[in-house]
Amino acid sequence: MANQDVFREPFLPLGDAAPVAEPIPRGPQPSYIRDHRQRLRTRFLEGGPKAMPDYEVLEMLLFRALPRIDVKPIAHDLLKAFGDLTHVIAAPPERLCEIKGVGDTVVVEFALAREVAERMARSKVLQREVLSSWDALMDYCHTSMSHGQIEQFRVLYLDRKNVLIADEEQARGTVDHVPVYPREVMKRALHLNASALILVHNHPSGDPTPSDADISMTERIDHAATVLGLTLHDHVIIGKSRELSFRAEGLLGR
Repeated sequence: MANQDVFREPFLPLGDAAPVAEPIPRGPQPSYIRDHRQRLRTRFLEGGPKAMPDYEVLEMLLFRALPRIDVKPIAHDLLKAFGDLTHVIAAPPERLCEIKGVGDTVVVEFALAREVAERMARSKVLQREVLSSWDALMDYCHTSMSHGQIEQFRVLYLDRKNVLIADEEQARGTVDHVPVYPREVMKRALHLNASALILVHNHPSGDPTPSDADISMTERIDHAATVLGLTLHDHVIIGKSRELSFRAEGLLGR
């Protein structure tokens, strides 16, 4: 087995196990709910989503999952618990289910929304020269990683023209560290015939400041890449609202 190292950050506790949500009422949809939903759909079509506050957009996301109940209180409870629409959609299932009325159908609906957003962001960077599309790349990384509850380590493999040919998750860890195998990273790069790579991992705490383990591990991967004639362009740590670039901070190629 290849030597294992870790990226690490300070520990943050996760929530307790979630209770089971109440069953969804059966029967025809009450007229007041039907009329309210139609009004929201009409406003959405006429004014667009930007004209609607977060709680109304959230209501519309809840319509399909909870077809026969008033979802407005649930939308408000979700926003009160998680802060804004983005954090609601990105919240882990066990935390979501702590909210009264939220169960598997809502969890699946939110997971679908996340997947659509991630695929749209990914389409803007795959098979493109990433160094000249850096903002789009960072948008993609934030969409897919910034709200993760555990550390995730990914490698973006590039060809000789710096076109992204593969985006692969190499490891998942815990809330404060993720195991990394430099040998496996290099082995995969050679298999893909990659010429360069970018490392990306997230800090669930939201603070992208690198730890000593982050810096040490990056130096080892950089050294291994250099020996094999590959280029490590950057290592990016994704926080909740910002990212940190090792290259920009002078932490790479010292």
